[in-house]
Amino acid sequence: MELERRALWLMASPFLVGLVVLVVGPAAWTGVMAFTDANLVRPPSFVGLANVRELVEDPMFRLALRSSLLFVVLAVPLRLALALGVALLLARPSPGARVARTAAVLPAVVPDVALALVFLWLFNPLYGPLNTVLGGLGLPTPSWLTESMPARWAVVVMSLFTVGEGVLVAIAARRQIPRELDEMAAEQGAGRVGTFARVTVPLMTPVLLLLALRDTALSLQASFLPALLVTDGGPPPGATTYLPLFAYREGFEYLRYGYAASATLVMFAITASAVWLEYRVVARWGPGRLGWSV
Repeated sequence: MELERRALWLMASPFLVGLVVLVVGPAAWTGVMAFTDANLVRPPSFVGLANVRELVEDPMFRLALRSSLLFVVLAVPLRLALALGVALLLARPSPGARVARTAAVLPAVVPDVALALVFLWLFNPLYGPLNTVLGGLGLPTPSWLTESMPARWAVVVMSLFTVGEGVLVAIAARRQIPRELDEMAAEQGAGRVGTFARVTVPLMTPVLLLLALRDTALSLQASFLPALLVTDGGPPPGATTYLPLFAYREGFEYLRYGYAASATLVMFAITASAVWLEYRVVARWGPGRLGWSV
């Protein structure tokens, strides 16, 4: 038994070393820098909560905070609904289902830079194919990259193309539901909508909750590359300058490392609070519905 335990620790050691070196260490160092005025001009000195007070008074930080929260509110429910919808379509064996599942996952493994460049072309307000199609149908053609709200929606739409992992998880959860339950619901007169609302969704709720928590935690970070490469944080005065881009610019463009570290800590606190709030709201549905105790 002791030998097996040592073997397990040995196999886990590369991951643990990477975790400490690449995650725990930098996170701890960020926590230390957040309370200093670190930059490349002079040696850092301890400033306490001065960086946090400056963040509160910084209009660009407040705009970045509002934009990030709006992105989470828009993107997370849409990503969850899309993942669930695609999973329900592809869960049952059918001709071409494997190809469709592969196509759903592929965008999630495409490099973010390549995906951003594709959408930079798609959303071009002058010659982009999206506005060309909308104009051909007689629909409004938004100025995707030059107006605040359309630019925010453009980043949200980009995030919808990377739900492949969520689709696979939702498909696995759907296949765990016994067919007998669907048949019993049909015998009791429940149609497809009733079966979906009373059988499918409640039994998939734990998995859907985990996907929602995961997406919430990742959404604040996943907005960085689209905002940097597609909208460049604009249009002015910074409609898509989300918290990760704000921290990046403060740290690597203005060399205010302590200030950027404080913004990063605030972003972490907001993410943790949002995840906790989501968990508590869903947990109030009751242990019986979720299948686990709270």
